[in-house]
Amino acid sequence: MDGIINLIKPQNMTSHDVVNIVRKKLMTKRVGHTGTLDPMATGVLPICVGQATRVIEYLVADKKKYKCQLTLGIKTDTQDIWGEVLEKKDVHITEEEIKNTVKTFIGDITQIPPMYSAVRIDGRRLYEYAREGVEIQRESRKVTIYHIDIISIQGEKITLEVECSKGTYIRTLCNDIGEALGCYGTMSALERIASGIFTIDEGITLEDLGTLSPEEYLIPADQPLTEMGQAEIKDKKTFLKASNGGSLSDAEVLWKDKKKWNRIYYKHLFIAIGEYNGENSKIRMKKVFNYTELPI
Repeated sequence: MDGIINLIKPQNMTSHDVVNIVRKKLMTKRVGHTGTLDPMATGVLPICVGQATRVIEYLVADKKKYKCQLTLGIKTDTQDIWGEVLEKKDVHITEEEIKNTVKTFIGDITQIPPMYSAVRIDGRRLYEYAREGVEIQRESRKVTIYHIDIISIQGEKITLEVECSKGTYIRTLCNDIGEALGCYGTMSALERIASGIFTIDEGITLEDLGTLSPEEYLIPADQPLTEMGQAEIKDKKTFLKASNGGSLSDAEVLWKDKKKWNRIYYKHLFIAIGEYNGENSKIRMKKVFNYTELPI
């Protein structure tokens, strides 16, 4: 069983919990997710199964899209509504001020990872320090906010749709918008509505795994790798070389689209990810998939 499941994570469950449930339902150990969602968040959580786990590192970098709710006037220790309230302020902000401030967060920005996060410092997760009441110095990180659309403003609650780069903390974005407005802000709801090509409209639930056949929900591992180039190996001898990790020359493949990172096929079967070096015209195999049945 190899492929990717466009799974919709429910609330009150960690991403690791979801992986464990999928392992049990599908009775397979090789399962992994492509980007952590907080326990209280819902939405798209692509799950890789079998050979597809080898493409996880390439999917983590995909753009993400979220729908979130920002509640103004509250500051918490976790930067979301489920944390301990540290401070409150009355909110006297106009819609125009909100719109103008939100615009300033579009583009490349810096964020300081929240203490309640899975970032490792000195071998420990930040949330482990936070639970002990220890504040750790964190370095700011650059992330990109491609779009922020204000869906609604209802009193102190603002609903936003955010498209962003990997590593963006929506909790921190809500906190920082609140700080910029001078009235505090905390995230009060979060739903991931897209991760790369995977959208919430086409996702399935954990319950669906018990009623659908694998053919109905497993997506081929190469399908989301749309930004990569593509090459087809010409013959069996070259295929055997590639399957053993050997580098290939330009002359040994038929190019459909040449890029630095490429999907490599043999008889239309996705067999590897290769890195192309233009200086020596070689394709170095970075990931080779070991299938039980091959079209030799």
